[in-house]
Amino acid sequence: MAGDEFDLAVVGAGIVGLGHAAAAVERGLKVVVVDRTTAILGSSVRNFGHIGTTVHTGVADEYARRANGIWRTLADRAGFWLRESGSLIVARADDELAVLEEAGSGDLLTPAQVSERAPVVGAVGGMLRAGDLQVDPREAAPAVARYLAARGVEFRWRTAATGVESGVLHTSRGEIRAEAVVACVNFDVDQLFPALAEEHGVIRCGLDMLLADGVGLQVPLLTGSSMLRYSAFSTMPSATAVRERYLRESPELFDRDVNQMYTERPDGTLIVGDTHYRGAAIEPFQDEAAFELLQRLTAALFGRPTRVRQRWQGVYAQAPEDFLIAAPTDGVRVVSVTTGIGMTTGLGLAATVVDQLFGSTHGGTP
Repeated sequence: MAGDEFDLAVVGAGIVGLGHAAAAVERGLKVVVVDRTTAILGSSVRNFGHIGTTVHTGVADEYARRANGIWRTLADRAGFWLRESGSLIVARADDELAVLEEAGSGDLLTPAQVSERAPVVGAVGGMLRAGDLQVDPREAAPAVARYLAARGVEFRWRTAATGVESGVLHTSRGEIRAEAVVACVNFDVDQLFPALAEEHGVIRCGLDMLLADGVGLQVPLLTGSSMLRYSAFSTMPSATAVRERYLRESPELFDRDVNQMYTERPDGTLIVGDTHYRGAAIEPFQDEAAFELLQRLTAALFGRPTRVRQRWQGVYAQAPEDFLIAAPTDGVRVVSVTTGIGMTTGLGLAATVVDQLFGSTHGGTP
């Protein structure tokens, strides 16, 4: 096969693109990944690193459970840090505890048991959900890319995709011929497929996040606001009371669409987040009031202020459906996680798409 002919060409080196490359190379396929940047700089390194296997329902649950096994295998092969401590959901009001009791699928904890696992203030109980994983988002995706390169995947950095048709990927450095092409460009679907983006309602979701001094957290920590976001909890009838109380007592959390959540990296720094705001374009100007709110919430939860080390803006794709899998022409797929659960579901989604493109006779996923 000629040097610019491949079985699979992937546009985008984020976690969804890497997932396609990983599933394909496991089948012995020849793979190229193109990315317009010089390194992995987008959503895949700007998140919590939380692999929330147990907090979703429906197809998201299916992709998450498949991704869980792939994450474990890749961590072993690529040598990056992975924590298997599950997730702690803390309840700080009786209505939040009622949601956890109704949702089940985890170990209910007393306030004292919550305090043993996380230095939070005012807990009335909590739940530990085994099965969730944690990675360091700044380490994991780059480590996967290095591992795949060692497995023979060709990476072409600083190479922009300019068009796609059956069997051909047009780039800023020339044509690449491939049996299949998968575009995994996250929120930039409208740059390559504007009509498709409009048809599926794909827009951008921006968010504000912080890196702060750690508090000794040994498990990903979710709160009542997380219960209103993740379907394993938000679909419970008792979640209505939580939502109504938040609207009444903490309207700023709805104004900023806050998911108050925390993970602590191996170096002891604490990832704090996050707010959400949406549009066809996300302005780069971040509102300091959003960061002040995150700091106040953090200080109230842990009983003390934390020193901020970094601030950043994340952007991911948003659409009415959680996932986009489109086939604009033969042998071409456009794939995106169109909600903020790419790290949790992206590898499972990618493996499913590769199965559809190349069939199960090529073998399993990594």
